[in-house]
Amino acid sequence: MARFDVYANPGSHAKTTPYLLDVQSDLLDGLDTRMVIPLRSLHAFPKVKLSHRLTPVLTIQGEELLMETPKMGAVPLRVLKTPLTSLASEQAQISAALDFLFQGY
Repeated sequence: MARFDVYANPGSHAKTTPYLLDVQSDLLDGLDTRMVIPLRSLHAFPKVKLSHRLTPVLTIQGEELLMETPKMGAVPLRVLKTPLTSLASEQAQISAALDFLFQGY
């Protein structure tokens, strides 16, 4: 598993939230869980004004997805199958959202 890998969401909300973004440090691979952020389809998200610093829009296979940083949570390793892609190229934007959530800047 690698930080910023994207996995299919196996949960009941997969239609509106098709992906989970792994944001956990690779140094903690020994844990049996990973911290993930849901990636939600923009067309399924209510038209509300959110901070782009907290909830940036990322693109996977041409689809724009909202990174729902405030809904981050731990999931068991067993639910994360094969990574579909990596968003390592978006590291600065993802890390900025996490910093904003935890530090307020």
